[in-house]
Amino acid sequence: MSELSVNHLLGIKYLNKKDIQLIFETADHFKEVINRSIKKVPTLRDITIANIFFENSTRTRLSFELAEKRLSADVVNFSAAQSSVKKGETLIDTVNNILSMKVDMVVMRHPNPGAGIFLSKHVKASIVNAGDGAHEHPTQALLDSFSIREKLGEVGGKNIVIVGDILHSRVALSNIFALKLQGANVKVCGPKTLIPKYITSLGVEVETDLRKALEWCDVANMLRVQNERMDISYFPSTREYTQQFGVNKQLLDSLDKQIVIMHPGPINRGVEITSDVADSDQSIILHQVENGVAIRMAVLYLLASKIK
Repeated sequence: MSELSVNHLLGIKYLNKKDIQLIFETADHFKEVINRSIKKVPTLRDITIANIFFENSTRTRLSFELAEKRLSADVVNFSAAQSSVKKGETLIDTVNNILSMKVDMVVMRHPNPGAGIFLSKHVKASIVNAGDGAHEHPTQALLDSFSIREKLGEVGGKNIVIVGDILHSRVALSNIFALKLQGANVKVCGPKTLIPKYITSLGVEVETDLRKALEWCDVANMLRVQNERMDISYFPSTREYTQQFGVNKQLLDSLDKQIVIMHPGPINRGVEITSDVADSDQSIILHQVENGVAIRMAVLYLLASKIK
């Protein structure tokens, strides 16, 4: 297969295993490109991409923008905070106004789940979901799996635990879809109040004891507590959360094996992981950031090749 089965990247649940393999093989090539002395390729020279962010973002927006520029695409950046959205303009009108400027692709982050799916049915452009509410964040899940593949050789058969705020995390849901699709064994770990009731229906086991989870896993993907999405208190205090679900170097060193530590960022140092864990040899957090550019280059390239 030399092309994706989809015209948009709306979520991992719309991809198949061959799609993921193709994205990874393409990202392998682009990772080689971005480590050259001349990091740009003229691949998307005639493509215009609009980055439309209705939520704050630093890493994802910069990663997409860098990926687009490495591919020589023309880039338009749009921030909802400085736009007519504040004056009551609808999502479709906003995007159609941008598309009338002959934009070929839209990378969008939106606080509402399903915003990208809704948009894909109403506009003539390729849509890349850069995060929709607490629903999905497909490129993050792809770069996480790509990083595991790079570190451990393959994803299939590996034991992966996702620790933290599962309930509010689009990263967790996309990771579960991607990891299960590739044949990994997945557990989630965190306070019961932050684990959705439906989670076991996705083929995922729940472990509320962090030490047991770490003893079982090959990789621990640590998530931050998303206080900005909480309207009630889900646990007594940050201190208590850290005592039960935070990973420190002492805990890591007490395990009878070395595990890989991941984090999608931003890190709340001293809460879900300590600085000595984040900066340790077991951490691949900075590799995730580098791989994010290669994965996003691959996604944009493969979707652009389907634009008629």
